[in-house]
Amino acid sequence: MFPYDATLLATVQAAPQSISDVLQILRTIDTTCVDGDGLKWFNWLYLQVTQAAETRVAAGAFTDPQWLAQLDVQFARLYFSALKSSLSGQAASNCWRVLFNSRNQGAIARIQFALAGINAHINHDLPEAIVATCQVTGTTPDHGGTYYSDYTALNSTLDGLIESAKRTLNVRLLGEALPPISHLEDTIAAWNVSAARESAWQNAEQLCQISSIPSLASSFMDMLDGLTTVIGKALLVPVP
Repeated sequence: MFPYDATLLATVQAAPQSISDVLQILRTIDTTCVDGDGLKWFNWLYLQVTQAAETRVAAGAFTDPQWLAQLDVQFARLYFSALKSSLSGQAASNCWRVLFNSRNQGAIARIQFALAGINAHINHDLPEAIVATCQVTGTTPDHGGTYYSDYTALNSTLDGLIESAKRTLNVRLLGEALPPISHLEDTIAAWNVSAARESAWQNAEQLCQISSIPSLASSFMDMLDGLTTVIGKALLVPVP
């Protein structure tokens, strides 16, 4: 779709092993993508989120910062894997495809691309990332436990970044002003990252319970993909 897609594909070939690796890949994607690429604006917001998480992890602001660091890595791998699949002509999850297939649509606002990516990443990918983190660390996603407390401690930081992005990115893809009144106002106002992350944790608890039964786990992820895709399509309705 864009002449630099081969560069993006090369960038996401290797799975990150640390938050530093994640940040390096996100920065490369950011500098590679032009402003007229909707992917740039989700990636830009995700970069802000990851930088904020790294700062708090490095400061030892959590009971178990290494658990959160592992979650950040597992989480980012799913975004990079979806992008890799799309760029290499393989099937990505439907919730990601609605974003990737709209990357050059100038009538869509930057904030719409950012929120569509956040939607796919949190509502679909985050439960899987939480389970993967628990498997690596030998833990379980207990609601109200230590890891849950660390996880929710990030919410205020993330809410602040999302609210800032709603103002900064509230222009069309190429930077033109949006009409003063549109459906986008209600769409943006409805998005709440803390609520989405709470739902993702609850879904992770369910996924963890059925992870030993591949068919059930696959069906559960298909269900999440379907619901997340519907939200993604609503987020990406062009602004007249």
